[in-house]
Amino acid sequence: MRTASRFGRVTVLWAGAVAALALVVSGVAGVGAQGPADRPAPPPPQGPTPEDVGRISPAVDTPIFRSGVTLVTTDVIARDENGQFIPDLTLDEIAVFEDDQPQEIASLVLVHGGRVYNQLLPPAPVQEGIVLPPSRPVNDTAGRIFILFIDDLHLQTSLTPKVRQVFETLAETLIHEGDLFGIVSSGPSAINVQMTYDRSLLYSAMSKITGDGFSNQEMIQQLAGGPGGPSELRWRTHKAFKLARDIVRNLEEVENRRKAFIYLSSGYDFNPFEYERFRNSPVGRAMADIQGAAGGANDSFYRGITDRDIDMFNVNERQGTVFADTDLALELKQLALAANRANASFYTIDPRGLVAGPDIGYDVPLREWRDHVFQTQNSLRLLSELTGGMAVVNRNDFKDAFEEIDAETSDYYVLGFYSSNPDQSFRTRRLRIEVNRDGASLRHRTHYSIPLEPEQSDLQ
Repeated sequence: MRTASRFGRVTVLWAGAVAALALVVSGVAGVGAQGPADRPAPPPPQGPTPEDVGRISPAVDTPIFRSGVTLVTTDVIARDENGQFIPDLTLDEIAVFEDDQPQEIASLVLVHGGRVYNQLLPPAPVQEGIVLPPSRPVNDTAGRIFILFIDDLHLQTSLTPKVRQVFETLAETLIHEGDLFGIVSSGPSAINVQMTYDRSLLYSAMSKITGDGFSNQEMIQQLAGGPGGPSELRWRTHKAFKLARDIVRNLEEVENRRKAFIYLSSGYDFNPFEYERFRNSPVGRAMADIQGAAGGANDSFYRGITDRDIDMFNVNERQGTVFADTDLALELKQLALAANRANASFYTIDPRGLVAGPDIGYDVPLREWRDHVFQTQNSLRLLSELTGGMAVVNRNDFKDAFEEIDAETSDYYVLGFYSSNPDQSFRTRRLRIEVNRDGASLRHRTHYSIPLEPEQSDLQ
């Protein structure tokens, strides 16, 4: 049984992880916040030569000064008909639409092989002192940025060996020398690796991974809940999402880099196995006894319970499932909005792999098990699709999946434009990016959100 003291320990670990990771992320920050923000326009971008990547930056004859205009940046992955990255797109071949309105592209930064070929802003001047030796500017644009988020609150204990195996494959396939990464866990694994280039810390963190999620039988036999599902599942999900949101908000300070959020979890379901949980509850067992006795008993109490009463109860339970699904969708939406503001893409990884059937000890209707698996997998798919990432669910070829993520995080464009819509009340806006080249296709996020005022964001 889980106790309140255990929850308290998770809360302390969660708070410490956010604070520590925030300090180090701030050291990697560029200039200003990534994503939409109200600020004066930057100086004209310094583009590469045509021999490098073609005509990427627009020609600028005179400076253009903007004030109070929303600057939006987003990652764009361009591929040809063979699935190969296209490194020579020009501004004339790309069109950006916000809520179906065309936008003027302000910048287009190419990142190829994990290396930035042109900068949105010129580097800051290096200050040299009289007594101190000349300072050396830090060139931090060669590698990539990864956050490895281990949601052990939603990884079953029996899954621990598989999770460690998947994490080891990730470390060997995805994280390379020169990549900047941090590792955080949501629960009692107490993993908190600050942003670092030291790959040896990957393996020390791997040995600490321990799943603390509920098994199927524990959810059925131990978790009581109202019409919206067990409150403890909601608490755990809220804590995991709150931690992820806080980390993502710190990543807003990093500009012109693709920030990949690797999210290891078995997914979310606010109201799992609703019928089986009810049947195992005291009320459910009492109703079953009454229903069984109603057929042959003459007592007026038993005659008052009919099959229609049982059917009406099932309707109420199904309505509770709808409420639970809506609440989960709202939680996912808040996390996706924070990720889109920070231009961070979520790559959700389900260590369960290909789910062929229930465990041997699972003794409930197969339909409920399938509904639960579908709900958990779908929650991970939704989070990745809303943030322009990729979901690795219901598949066992983790090495191939990590190689795909490796390619996506190594070759991309960072496109910037000034929104023509000054109305800040329209916070969530649709994005559509088109390319005018035969056989070319683009992958990008489909929405972005105007950030809240500081006092408003503190309430969330």
